[in-house]
Amino acid sequence: MSTNNNPEAIWYTRCPVPTPLGIAAHLGWLDQEFGADGIPVASLQDDRNAAVRESHIDHTLRHSFRQGGSIPALWAKSQGAATSVIGLTWLDEAQLILTLPQSGIRTVRDLRDRRIGLPSRSGQRIDIFRAAALRGFLGALSTEGLGAADVETVLVPAIDVGRTASAALGEHFANPSSVTSRSLYAAEVGALLRGEVDAIYAKGSLGLETAHLIGARVVIDIGFHPDPQVRVNNGSPRPLTVDTAFLQARPDLVRRFTQRVSAVGDWGRERPLEVLDFLGQETGSTHAWLHLAYRDDVHRRLDTGLAPEAISALSQFKDFLLAWGFLPHDFSVPDWIDYTVFEK
Repeated sequence: MSTNNNPEAIWYTRCPVPTPLGIAAHLGWLDQEFGADGIPVASLQDDRNAAVRESHIDHTLRHSFRQGGSIPALWAKSQGAATSVIGLTWLDEAQLILTLPQSGIRTVRDLRDRRIGLPSRSGQRIDIFRAAALRGFLGALSTEGLGAADVETVLVPAIDVGRTASAALGEHFANPSSVTSRSLYAAEVGALLRGEVDAIYAKGSLGLETAHLIGARVVIDIGFHPDPQVRVNNGSPRPLTVDTAFLQARPDLVRRFTQRVSAVGDWGRERPLEVLDFLGQETGSTHAWLHLAYRDDVHRRLDTGLAPEAISALSQFKDFLLAWGFLPHDFSVPDWIDYTVFEK
């Protein structure tokens, strides 16, 4: 393969959640891999150009990779972005339905005829957190044979108040998106405390921290439910995507990038404390909360591949988003998968 058509830069973006891509970046592996080629590797989150950062959602930037929640990746593909899935990481996390102790809600069955709060961020191209909360509630309700018709849905206007945080605060987070995410559940929590809703959804280490902060009751945690169909959501699984033109033009570079991300799986198995250190930098959470949210074996669950069950789960989640009006157009998830980087 000729290397005279090297890109000026390789871009990557990841969500403020546990991802092998984020860890590979922290380890310096991406810079090491492409340094000899004279190709800089840059993070979208660190760029001052708003148009560049928008590619985290619409994935239109050339020579770019993304790993994180599946909702933006699915939405970008649905609205026409030329991307390919080259890996999937399934790393389960706490998914909580929260109420206040005085609500009288003790079990999922008690949610019948009660008000569930879904955050609503008007003006966004894809309302990621409303979709994730709805999926979480429906997953929880399904464990008792209930569905959307059995509860009253209340939309709670929400804004990302973390965007107004000081620059000094941002310096404490390795992933700038973590500043915004620390206030992720502010609107729903406010509605819950004011008595405007009876239950809300929260996930991950921040979800657990939020529950503790307000003294909430955890009605159910579906994040580790034995039925994977109950667990499927924005973070389960997390796709690694690349712009297809880059993959077609330079499969060698894409394969090298993916191999570095994939190598985090083996690296992490022997380094539980180092994994937690990096995850803390990404999420802003301490080791204790990370243990609770992702379980003690999180360092053993950082594999990236194309397992058939993960592809099936992603396809199932796409069908859910389409059915509830979150995606503009249908497409085939199996056809979206590119296996070439994992071919022997």
